[in-house]
Amino acid sequence: MPLYILLIGMIVLLDQLMKYFIQANIPLNVSYEVIPGVLSIGHVRNYGAAWSMMLGQRWFFIVIGLLALVVLSYYLKKLYQNWLYALGFAFLISGTLGNLLDRLLTGYVVDMFELDFINFPVFNIADCALTLGVIVVLIAMMRDKEGLFV
Repeated sequence: MPLYILLIGMIVLLDQLMKYFIQANIPLNVSYEVIPGVLSIGHVRNYGAAWSMMLGQRWFFIVIGLLALVVLSYYLKKLYQNWLYALGFAFLISGTLGNLLDRLLTGYVVDMFELDFINFPVFNIADCALTLGVIVVLIAMMRDKEGLFV
């Protein structure tokens, strides 16, 4: 279990440091191409969810984030001996915490990664952790003979 808590802390720290770096070095609503036609790094404030859905619903997202942390922490504690589930829930917790901290401290989430080859929302490290967590938990569920809720 301590390994997963350390992983959560490292991902949240990396997420927050990257957001700080972006805010300190890239002007708001400006982006720079890193890999032409593929990836840009920018500075965007997101007051909603993906594609800025539900703009201005800060407290809704804070409550949902807190509830998600309770549920995810329960499953991490329950399933930590299964490394695949534990890894997935650690990623989900770290992503939730990273974006929740932004909403609590500033009222918005800082996003920076832009995929230039597709119409996709600008995202951050916490969002990557959330996506990776969902994928890992789904893989764990497909491999699990007993089932998640047993």
